[in-house]
Amino acid sequence: MFQIFALFIIIVLVYFFIRRHNKDRWIKPSDDFPADWRIILTTHVAFYNALSIEEKTWFEYKIQEFLLNCRITGIETDVDTTDELLVASSAVIPIFEFKNWKYSNIYEVLLYPSVFNEKFETEGADRFIAGMVGTGYMNGKMILSKSALKLGFQNESDKKNTAIHEFVHLLDGADGAIDGVPSLLLEKQYTIPWIDLINKKMDEIFENKSDINPYGGTNRAEFFSVVSEYFFERPKLLAEKHPKLYDLLEQIFNQDMALKTLKRKKVKIGRNSPCPCNSGLKFKKCCGQKHYKK
Repeated sequence: MFQIFALFIIIVLVYFFIRRHNKDRWIKPSDDFPADWRIILTTHVAFYNALSIEEKTWFEYKIQEFLLNCRITGIETDVDTTDELLVASSAVIPIFEFKNWKYSNIYEVLLYPSVFNEKFETEGADRFIAGMVGTGYMNGKMILSKSALKLGFQNESDKKNTAIHEFVHLLDGADGAIDGVPSLLLEKQYTIPWIDLINKKMDEIFENKSDINPYGGTNRAEFFSVVSEYFFERPKLLAEKHPKLYDLLEQIFNQDMALKTLKRKKVKIGRNSPCPCNSGLKFKKCCGQKHYKK
């Protein structure tokens, strides 16, 4: 009996060792960025279009890296390349200036067809959740509404992006607590001013004196994610209406978003059209080579 118990213990230990090893293994991209992916980013992701050619190359690398290390799974819905690239873009945008950042606290994103409830049901009257970071047995997973994911990149004026919101929660929690104070990103001298400003801005929300999404008044963690959406979606407006808040978010993310021109591009491409990657070559000679092989 003792031998059977000892064998069971060994099997359990080996299982957890292998699981830990696989979890810690970080895959880096080795293949070229697919040309079709570049066109999808150009069409859907305003942040990507605001980058220089060199910055776009880095953004593409981080997209590939994320997708190699985090799987995207559809629940009662299909997942296509555009869905995957929008999820990955949502992950990369907040950490774009952190060259060595790894999302070690997530390994899977579950895409639901629409909003869901606390029991993860997609039918019924109590469905209002568009995204959440999993806890407990769902630790390491994120759930996103597919419709909310797409809307976040379609609407350029509503100051909302659900997927970016949830990935900011992951950044916030990288120090061990999702509390609205991202200690790994915020230098110590800014911590107290940041907390004081959060409290002030939340009071303004409660008093109906703010254009910040009222959901930001829920708690500090939600405030941080809500104003991060605002920062990446409408940075110039945020800088105008909330300059101190903008300045601290610039410190946190190490990005001066107000300098970027955020526009999606309607891409209609023929074989002799300029390539959307801005290489200066014709599409057939650049990203469209595989479509126009002789």
